Amino acid sequence: MTSSLKILTIIPARGGSKGVPKKNIRLVGNKPLIAYTIEVALRSEVLDRIIVSTDSEEIAEISKRLGAEIPFIRPKGLSIDSAPTLPVIQHAVKSIESNDLVTFDWILILQPTNPFKSTEDIGNAIKIAEETSCDSIISVVQVFAHHPILMKKIKDNRLLDFSFKEKEGTRRQDYSPPAYMRNGAIYLTRREVIMEDNSIWGKSIHPYIMPESRSFNIDSEIDLEVAHNILSSNNR
Repeated sequence: MTSSLKILTIIPARGGSKGVPKKNIRLVGNKPLIAYTIEVALRSEVLDRIIVSTDSEEIAEISKRLGAEIPFIRPKGLSIDSAPTLPVIQHAVKSIESNDLVTFDWILILQPTNPFKSTEDIGNAIKIAEETSCDSIISVVQVFAHHPILMKKIKDNRLLDFSFKEKEGTRRQDYSPPAYMRNGAIYLTRREVIMEDNSIWGKSIHPYIMPESRSFNIDSEIDLEVAHNILSSNNR
């Protein structure tokens, strides 16, 4: 695949994860978790720069060995638990553009906590960017167990529908309308939306639908163990 777009890929990887200590470099299927995201990005062959934004020297060294660029160590103010993603991305874009005297068209954010995304997923998202006038492309997965029709509220000790009325006996394939949830795999956004509009999503968001098998996101030790078992089997 070729692309006329100039794309900066940013892999944000903070070192201070509390829920899963050292999550981004924990061994999963005999590789550091971040390796899966770096390797997929490198195989895409249409991304102009692939950098890791981290505050950790250990993550930086591992990422560099895996082939990613580490043009800076993230400032302390952008490394605290409460630091939102947007200023982290803006800092990376400013650093690369000012140093290299270049302006990118799109910014691709790849979270290392989703190790199952593929090169094809990245290519499909870029194709949407080339063919539409949207502000961003965000990957989603169709949900059934978390469909809004199953959500309830409790009022006066009574269980009530939260927003959608659930008819008793409704099959999951009949949930309507279909519901989708961000899976954390891909965020592809126009550069000016991030830098000028101060937004990662923008106003016009195009979905990129991924299958459940590639939408697993690691947020806990249990998630890490599940991913390890799957990826160990795949690697064998």
